[in-house]
Amino acid sequence: MSKIKPSKGAPYARILGVGGYRPTRVVPNEVILEKIDSSDEWIRSRSGIETRHWAGPEETVAAMSVEASGKALAAAGVDASRIGAVVVSTVSHFSQTPAIATEIADRLGTDKAAAFDISAGCAGFGYGLTLAKGMVVEGSAEYVLVIGVERLSDLTDLEDRATAFLFGDGAGAVVVGPSKEPAIGPTVWGSEGDKAETIKQTVPWDRFRVGDLSTLPLDSEGNVKFPAITQEGQAVFRWAVFEMAKVAQQALDAAGISPDDLDVFIPHQANVRIIDSMVKTLKLPDHVTVARDIRTTGNTSAASIPLAMERLLATGDAKSGDTALVIGFGAGLVYAATVVTLP
Repeated sequence: MSKIKPSKGAPYARILGVGGYRPTRVVPNEVILEKIDSSDEWIRSRSGIETRHWAGPEETVAAMSVEASGKALAAAGVDASRIGAVVVSTVSHFSQTPAIATEIADRLGTDKAAAFDISAGCAGFGYGLTLAKGMVVEGSAEYVLVIGVERLSDLTDLEDRATAFLFGDGAGAVVVGPSKEPAIGPTVWGSEGDKAETIKQTVPWDRFRVGDLSTLPLDSEGNVKFPAITQEGQAVFRWAVFEMAKVAQQALDAAGISPDDLDVFIPHQANVRIIDSMVKTLKLPDHVTVARDIRTTGNTSAASIPLAMERLLATGDAKSGDTALVIGFGAGLVYAATVVTLP
């Protein structure tokens, strides 16, 4: 018989507060069109994006995370000293080590909280939320801060007609803590690594360590291009529309609810056409509020779901206690979906 004592965590976990930060600079499609042969009408019709936010020099990954986290802590009524773990999902923190989560935990004033980064692309918030739920229920942390943050403007090739208009910057954070009733459902998650080439970084970082730079891509002026995110748009669209609708339905089934029981749908803000197609495939009733934050925020990868959640609550389009289906999907290809009660 094991001599290990059982964990003394909470019976359930819930999201207690959410916060967001969008950089001050708003970038309209006209700025994007300076580098690519397209039109405002084409960008809006293909993606739904009208504007996006790009971070300035002072709006670092850490700085945006601290701002969003402060709002989430205030909304939850939880002091930073009570945070037991900080989980940060990002692909745009360019120092391999240490994890940016450690700096954020320190700047927030946590009491030596566990802190680590995860790389799960646009599904990163769902991955972090699942880890946080496990920590609260298991008892290794009473409160967990989950952050999705990106400076994707640093990874955007402004001459790539397929992706130049897509990406934005920002940070979203939630505080996860104990609950007396189920408020975060089972997570349906996974990966399809055989499709990894459909969304990827153009060149690996170690290519810049080689003396001969002739194998690296060049811009229109003959300068070596910084690594950027590239994707096969049609392949990603088909996968997201058909496969992710199935995953979303599985998350509903796992939570024991039907589309009629939903109040809110918060999908990853990748493309309005993908969102609308998923709504149709899932046969969501008209009463379900659908997040379309992408119109003014762009695709912020791991930050997109908490940013969309924060905006819906701030505008009154969603309210505390609503039942929401959240699903993230992206590079890897990875995905994560669950049903939550909004804070």
